[in-house]
Amino acid sequence: MTISRPGTTNRTRSAGTNPPWIRRGIALLLIGSLVAGCATSPTGRSQLQFFPEAQMRSMGVDAFEQMKAEQATIDDGALVAYVDCVAGAIVPHVPEGYGDNGWEVAIFDDEAVNAFALPGGKMGVYTGLLEVAETPDQLATVIGHEIAHVMAEHANERMSTQFATTLGLGALQVAAGDDPQRQELMAVLGLGAQVGIILPFSRLHESEADAIGLNLMARAGFDPRESVALWRNMARAGGAAPPEFLSTHPSRDTRIEDLQKAMPRAMYFYEQAREAGRVPGCERPAMAGADTD
Repeated sequence: MTISRPGTTNRTRSAGTNPPWIRRGIALLLIGSLVAGCATSPTGRSQLQFFPEAQMRSMGVDAFEQMKAEQATIDDGALVAYVDCVAGAIVPHVPEGYGDNGWEVAIFDDEAVNAFALPGGKMGVYTGLLEVAETPDQLATVIGHEIAHVMAEHANERMSTQFATTLGLGALQVAAGDDPQRQELMAVLGLGAQVGIILPFSRLHESEADAIGLNLMARAGFDPRESVALWRNMARAGGAAPPEFLSTHPSRDTRIEDLQKAMPRAMYFYEQAREAGRVPGCERPAMAGADTD
């Protein structure tokens, strides 16, 4: 039975029928799910990738050159030899197709505890990191982790996820029109996309890079057990951190726990490397953060 009230429009809707703007949103989500299977990470995870590999490499090289032009770098001396030694031991174990023209490493004279790797075979290490990474094995943990981001094409996936999320929310915004309640829902969806999609993807990328990088450093002959020591150093140096569900990185405790779970496989690769004579002879300079002679 349909009930009419004075001053209102008589409305009927069949059970299970959604307004057109909701149906459009669902359609967008379905399309995104179908496209998400277009690529696979080294761990076998399906990925969303919209951008051509050549474009990502070009963007990585351009960004690297811009950073070198805008920031102070250390171009020779003990620090350069040390970082080159650690990176040089790991790079031969990177699968073909990543940095095929040779990996380039820049050392940025900056107190930031940071490092990065970009599509196109470009790496950056900040002197602040060299204070916290107290051994070659700990530095290898970071370099392996950053190279793993490139191997897993996380930059492409992050850009694609951001693009798809922005595009989808924009379409829903148009569909919502001027209805205040729908506009409020759009604001909630915006927050939901940040916390529910983009941040979890970033945390997933960090955890995936940890796992791939751990095996990479172990194959090169670096002790993967030092990865746990590195993150304990990071915890002492980092101070307060945001709650994990609002952070782009896993909590330090979660990170250490995951590394310990992955350790048996990494130790297998490490023991194989040692048996094969892969013993990197890298020596960390005294007071590495300041010693550039």
